[in-house]
Amino acid sequence: MDAITIQILRNKIASLVDEMHYHFYRSGYSTIIRESRDFSCVILDREGRLIVSPPMFFHAPVYRHLVGRVLELYGPGGDIGEGDVFVSNHPYEGGLPHVSDMAFVAPVFANGDIVAFAGSIAHKADVGGTVPGSTSANATEMFHEGVLVPPIKIRDAGRVLPDIERFILANSRQPTLVGGDMTAQIAVTQMGATRVGELCARFGAATVTGAFAAILRGAAEELRGAIAKLPEASSSAEGFLDNDGVAIDKPVKLAVTINIRDGVAEFDFTGSDPQARGPINLRPSMVEACVFYSLIGSLGPRLHFNDGMRDCIRIVVAPNTVVNASPPSPVSNYQMVNLKLVDVILEAMARLNPTRACAHAGSSSALLIAWAKGRPGQSAMQYEIVGSAYGGGQGSDGASCTAAHLSNLHVTPIEILESEYPCRIRQFNIVPDTGGAGQWRGGVSFQREYELLEDAMIIRRFDKSRFPPGGVGGGGDGAGGRFVVRVGAPDEIETRASGRYDLKAGDRFLIQSAGGGGFGDPRARDKASVARDVAEGYVSADKARKIYGLEG
Repeated sequence: MDAITIQILRNKIASLVDEMHYHFYRSGYSTIIRESRDFSCVILDREGRLIVSPPMFFHAPVYRHLVGRVLELYGPGGDIGEGDVFVSNHPYEGGLPHVSDMAFVAPVFANGDIVAFAGSIAHKADVGGTVPGSTSANATEMFHEGVLVPPIKIRDAGRVLPDIERFILANSRQPTLVGGDMTAQIAVTQMGATRVGELCARFGAATVTGAFAAILRGAAEELRGAIAKLPEASSSAEGFLDNDGVAIDKPVKLAVTINIRDGVAEFDFTGSDPQARGPINLRPSMVEACVFYSLIGSLGPRLHFNDGMRDCIRIVVAPNTVVNASPPSPVSNYQMVNLKLVDVILEAMARLNPTRACAHAGSSSALLIAWAKGRPGQSAMQYEIVGSAYGGGQGSDGASCTAAHLSNLHVTPIEILESEYPCRIRQFNIVPDTGGAGQWRGGVSFQREYELLEDAMIIRRFDKSRFPPGGVGGGGDGAGGRFVVRVGAPDEIETRASGRYDLKAGDRFLIQSAGGGGFGDPRARDKASVARDVAEGYVSADKARKIYGLEG
């Protein structure tokens, strides 16, 4: 095929993914969708291979596993027809990150054959389980985390299957929110399938599928060329999660050895700890997401990710380990594990390509508040993504107050929180000196203090308190994450582990994200940059003198 047609169709698919994304968050019922944007929308080839990556990167490798299972169960050439939509939230049978993430996929037909799939994955406000919001900080089996839906049809030849929807919603504490988000998600998935069908009618199905194949080959060739520039060598690294949420005093090891041989990059995770009792276990799709993200970041940001890249890497995971758990191991807290695993992979990659090295990032995390009543006409379920900070890297300071790595999620604005929920935000500000010192400074933390206006149950999930983000090349560590419960009260406590807390109206709590690690010797930092850090509140005057040697 000619390169111009391939590029036109690549851009058509990228624009379609953006269109699906826009319609979904504009149609979402929950703040998880319309504020945090905790979802992805994609177009896949007939085998479920991703063509263009969505903004929510860590969902990208999941679809291949899900569609592969759908094809195994229903086809090809079997019980899959036009107008069908399949649903699943199963981490083990569908490859989903955790039970709260629900996926929908719809086939695209041309001339009676499957030529593509449209898909979407989105976090749901509540899918049952032992706690409101479903994402328990200390579940010990996946059945604690919500109702499990294996890959099944929810639309059959365009016909609604109400029993399936009734079953899912009957297991939710927030059926209105979940039902509204499901309806919007199904609609954008069907819209994506329709648009790809229109492309097939306009360009011809053979041209569209040929372009998909060329796009996949092109990504593989790009990555293979980038890997060929690395030295043939091995590099290892390891890091520790604070705990698994159940055994609070026991760290959990993540380890990788990267081998570059014959143009193929092998990532061996067999040195990682056995699967955990608490909900910090990963499915292979999440390990793949961390590998591809870290590899592309270490080689060059202009690489186009899609499933064609699978041909250039090899991932080795041992069974029954934290990076390849077996059912019924719980997986709710997978994202903070992703972020730690990215740190470990980037540390190992830095020895193979030092020019792209960077310090460890903070850990984006989650906060859930289940209100006793909630505001009239609003949901009683408040779910937030808590941003963090990036580590410094060669030639660049770490970004502050943002979701770190992989997700591209949004922090919910104060105006939304105070208008929709019975809470008051007492403070929301950056915290000086929380970014690791270095020639290139780590991003700084932010903190929020909440005052409850009615009784509520709080679930806080976070990491990098016991083991703060590390610096690189002489850079300092970033500050660890903090969670302070009942601020200012005689029974105030600061916890260093994820947990659940029942609080009363008038109680306050404070969350502080971790800061990014620093890169390089702090004394080598440009003094004008240090002065600007002081002026903007990132670094205190005292630390500027003692660590950076700023005079005056």
